[in-house]
Amino acid sequence: MLDAVLGYKGNMASAKAEKEIGDLNAQKLKNEQILIGRNTRAKEANLRKESERLAGKQRVAVAKSGVQMTGSTLEVLRDTFFNTEMDALGIRYAGSVEESGKIFDAAITKASSNARATAYKTAAYRTVLQSGEKAASVMTG
Repeated sequence: MLDAVLGYKGNMASAKAEKEIGDLNAQKLKNEQILIGRNTRAKEANLRKESERLAGKQRVAVAKSGVQMTGSTLEVLRDTFFNTEMDALGIRYAGSVEESGKIFDAAITKASSNARATAYKTAAYRTVLQSGEKAASVMTG
């Protein structure tokens, strides 16, 4: 009977530990997802700042040359703006893909740990039932 109690307690403790570890790992992945989002926004902001600097230098160069901001000189600024927007979209998309991966990993981690915790609980109950079955067979036997 002592074996059954110890087996039950051990398996229930393992189930609790497994769930806690799974929760911690899932939270770690969620935190990583948040950091990825922040990093993505920072990269995008830096890209835009650099693009503004470049456009400013282009405007100054054109102004110094005495050329009017029309035609091909205006197209250069337009291209700078559109290229920046395309790069920003690429940064945002890559960040979204990476964040989605972390969300998925967190869900899988939590589901896996819950399944293992359930297996430990099942083993705990089986230990008690087997002990009861042995006790009953000794009494009737």
